[in-house]
Amino acid sequence: MLSRIPRVANSNVLVGFDTSDDAGVYRLAPNLALVQTVDFFTPIVDDPYTFGAIAAANSLSDIYAMGGKPVSALSILAWPGEQDLDDLEEILRGGAEKLREADCALLGGHSVTDPEIKFGYSVTGTIHPERIKTNARAQAGDVLVLTKKIGTGVISTALKRGIADPAHVDASIQSMATLNRGAAEAMARLEVHSVTDVTGFGLLGHAREMARASGVTVEIDSKQLQFLPGAIEYARAGAIPGGLNNNREFVAGCVQGSSEFEDLLYDPQTSGGLLLSMPEAHAVRYMRRYPQAYVMGRVLARGETPLQIL
Repeated sequence: MLSRIPRVANSNVLVGFDTSDDAGVYRLAPNLALVQTVDFFTPIVDDPYTFGAIAAANSLSDIYAMGGKPVSALSILAWPGEQDLDDLEEILRGGAEKLREADCALLGGHSVTDPEIKFGYSVTGTIHPERIKTNARAQAGDVLVLTKKIGTGVISTALKRGIADPAHVDASIQSMATLNRGAAEAMARLEVHSVTDVTGFGLLGHAREMARASGVTVEIDSKQLQFLPGAIEYARAGAIPGGLNNNREFVAGCVQGSSEFEDLLYDPQTSGGLLLSMPEAHAVRYMRRYPQAYVMGRVLARGETPLQIL
């Protein structure tokens, strides 16, 4: 469908929607470009303030994944007319305080009446045109580094089903509410070929986009992956979000190999980590700067499929 959407030729569009990247980039001057993104979703936790904070962290993540600095945001809200306005205030407060943590100015927003709550932000950032990070430059020989653990989708589903351990939910919330700012800043002066953030399409979905855009095969070693506490157990218990099955249907034809943790490789993440493709020596330096990051795969010359699982 996207191939049929009319495009306006513009030499200042440095990153568009052609490679399914995390954000668009538009050049304003030789040394300045805008990074723009938008994201919103339905509540995934019970606490309104926490939901607002996670929604903000998730929206900001696309700017960090491009190597940019968030500067301003506009909120997007769908709200049932009969819903408690105290809850709405907490959602807005949680989001605003997370934006303040990111030094990102909230300029306003737009709201509509809707029977289902939805909330998020359109975020604008800045970047030097020669420092853009995209999902399209991974190189054979690189290692793959991930900056957060996997499993927010199955844990959120377990919470909705009333089977989640509160400690597991707390760990998932802490991960989702953590900005990718530190992970992005740790890239400074390192050779990082390609970056994307792992969100709604799951690890395999976003790795597929990196592989296809870069013309390589991405190999994921599932035994090196780190999962949030409880994620493996909830997946085995059948706490499978609908988005996981959608991701599997979309991506499975591009995958060679299998894993006992396969469900979690398709698990839709909210405010997930950054996935970086970089030379091994620079990955070692990166992980010294950002210790929670870890190597979980490598980049190969293009093979029969874009994705391989070990």
